[in-house]
Amino acid sequence: MKIIIDTLGADKGYEEVVLGTLKAMDQHTGFEVLFVGPENKIKDVIGDKIDASRFSFLDTDCFIENTEEPTKALREKENASIVIGLKALLKEEYDGLLSCGSTGALLAGGTLIVKRIKNVKRPALMIMAPSLTTPFILMDVGANVDCTVEMLSQFAVMGSFYAKGILGKENPTVALLNIGSEEGKGDKLRKETFETLRNSSINFIGNIEARDIYFGKADVVVTDGFTGNTVLKTTEGVSMVLGKVIQDAIAKNAKTQEEMILCKNIFGAAARVFDFNKYGSAPLLGLNKPVFKSHGSSDKDIIAGGISNLIQYLEQGTNEEIKNILLKEF
Repeated sequence: MKIIIDTLGADKGYEEVVLGTLKAMDQHTGFEVLFVGPENKIKDVIGDKIDASRFSFLDTDCFIENTEEPTKALREKENASIVIGLKALLKEEYDGLLSCGSTGALLAGGTLIVKRIKNVKRPALMIMAPSLTTPFILMDVGANVDCTVEMLSQFAVMGSFYAKGILGKENPTVALLNIGSEEGKGDKLRKETFETLRNSSINFIGNIEARDIYFGKADVVVTDGFTGNTVLKTTEGVSMVLGKVIQDAIAKNAKTQEEMILCKNIFGAAARVFDFNKYGSAPLLGLNKPVFKSHGSSDKDIIAGGISNLIQYLEQGTNEEIKNILLKEF
């Protein structure tokens, strides 16, 4: 197994990406890495920590900024790490790619370079999200702001197979995000998608309201990218506000140092339950080969976890299963 690691574009710099990769290589001995980035600097970080036969390099110090228009940047920056990495992925010897760089560039590059699975209208950007029970999949979260019934139906099928292969759900439950849980709710798109999913082969359980998704009522929650991104960003904002309110309350009301430490520990444990970053990475579903995205602010532990997700995805053959089911159903 050979994996491509795009080391550039992460908030914490290439060093953190390399250290996370080395940690994953310690945990999983059966894969090799192609590092895309500043070769000499990466070699300095690696030192003698890993057998040199397990890694190789494509040298570049160019990357696409988050502020750049993705398609334009892909055309103008042919030596950008994402472009080089995605083009290398086309070679049969490489199995998958992980990047912490620009989400827009990765999505555009994946679509233009790696290409979509046959019959897939658009690849979907998904995330693993926490709940009070088990993690669930939320998709799309920003790649496709305007969707059709067919696109949402494909997202549901792809998400279901990801949940089966990676979350270990034997018969994953799939719900459609809507303004009400009752049948017949929502706009024309939601109503027509409901009917299509009800007659599909997946375990569709109906509509779900945004307030219910974090209670773990569905393994896969499907929506358009505009709504999904709004849900994600609202959740992040509310979490930050609540965190500040709780910290202020602890500071004002804890009477002793022991009480303050106890309250902070309780708050920290609760905050970790709803930490989106802990899941490491998630794929752009619908591409011919696995392309995984880790959050730009990921540290070495999260990156190592993200690589583990990619390895599991490859070992389970989830991408091939998605290809086969989409050929049958669409």
